[in-house]
Amino acid sequence: MNKILFLCLLLVSNVAKAEINAGDTAWILTSSSLVLFMTLPGLALFYAGLVQSKNVVSVLCQHFGIACVMSVLWVIVGYSLAFSAGDSMYIGDFSKVFLNSIRGSESGTIPEVLFAMFQMTFCIITPALIIGSYVERIKFSAILIFSSLWLLLVYCPITFWVWGGGFMAEMGVKDFAGGIVVHTTAGVAALVVALVIGKRVDFQNNVSHPPHNPVLAMVGACMLWVGWFGFNGGSALAADGTASMAILVTHIAASLGAFSWIVIEWIRFGKPSLVGMITGMVAGLATITPASGFVGVEGGIILGIAGGVFCYIGAYLIRLRLKIDDSLDVFAVHGVGGMLGTILCAWLMSSEFGGVGYADGLGFVEQFIVQVKAVVYAVVWTIVLTFIALKLTSLITSIRVDEDDESSGLDNSLHGESGYNKL
Repeated sequence: MNKILFLCLLLVSNVAKAEINAGDTAWILTSSSLVLFMTLPGLALFYAGLVQSKNVVSVLCQHFGIACVMSVLWVIVGYSLAFSAGDSMYIGDFSKVFLNSIRGSESGTIPEVLFAMFQMTFCIITPALIIGSYVERIKFSAILIFSSLWLLLVYCPITFWVWGGGFMAEMGVKDFAGGIVVHTTAGVAALVVALVIGKRVDFQNNVSHPPHNPVLAMVGACMLWVGWFGFNGGSALAADGTASMAILVTHIAASLGAFSWIVIEWIRFGKPSLVGMITGMVAGLATITPASGFVGVEGGIILGIAGGVFCYIGAYLIRLRLKIDDSLDVFAVHGVGGMLGTILCAWLMSSEFGGVGYADGLGFVEQFIVQVKAVVYAVVWTIVLTFIALKLTSLITSIRVDEDDESSGLDNSLHGESGYNKL
């Protein structure tokens, strides 16, 4: 009898251990590294190459500082607010603070602590994307305070709504890797920040400074492209066919986003630019992100082209027509791309386009309504809470540097360093 009981217990133990899949775990470990690589150094170098040489160190410091502070906030309380199953449909509880309660637990076929790490890399890059809207004119201390408040007030609640079992998940919204959670929130927040803190002095005087180092920006953009395979492919949370298709359509959309930008510039100016190519690439990547796990090759092609064209139009309208100093086109690329991809997902996830198809009882119209509602809710929440986060930050410290520091550059005035020292 004891032997039978022992064998039963051994069988139960082996079944429990089998819930953790080594292949899936290895893939998400790799994906976590790839997504962190997108921010450090990918996004940091991408943005650094696009600013003036006197501000390159400040941009690198901003990315590094945000990565450090967001990581600490995430493990202390952010993950719990975003992914704990409380009684509310709008925010998690505090049952997973410091991540102590998730040791030994699983999230699907991977350890939950690994899932928390993977999601941490998303919470790092999202506020880092917003940097592109306020470069060259904001205090480093203000960035750290604002980003911390923004993470808790905007990112964590919306993450819970979409991925943590909140009301958007109950609605049936489709956001595979962050069209709403990452790109819509970051893009809309960037627009709010640009409007609240105002234009750069040079922008007010209609002086246009070209990127100081397109080569550096291109190197960073290439790191983003490669890292995005972990961003979208890793969101399958398994090493399977869904992850494989997500990576394939991600690559297709990036290629066509860049090529769309090339064609537009060729027609308008007679020559394509390197900065245009890499911006179009990011536009294609942002647009495919929410749909990457739901669409097929046809969807990847359509979303890549649409992302390149509509994000280009967005950049033209925001900067040249409305004259809003969203310095590195965060809203036009990430906001427009994220919202566009989220909404078009309702159409392109159809099996007729090689997608996964709709849930039972749902069709294009029903899914389209859900996607639009989710985008509207996220946009409204982000506008209001981003504004509140900025106002709270202004109560603690002034946000903008003074005009002399802005004119001389933030590298020396805020950090006492220069990106290019003469020997």
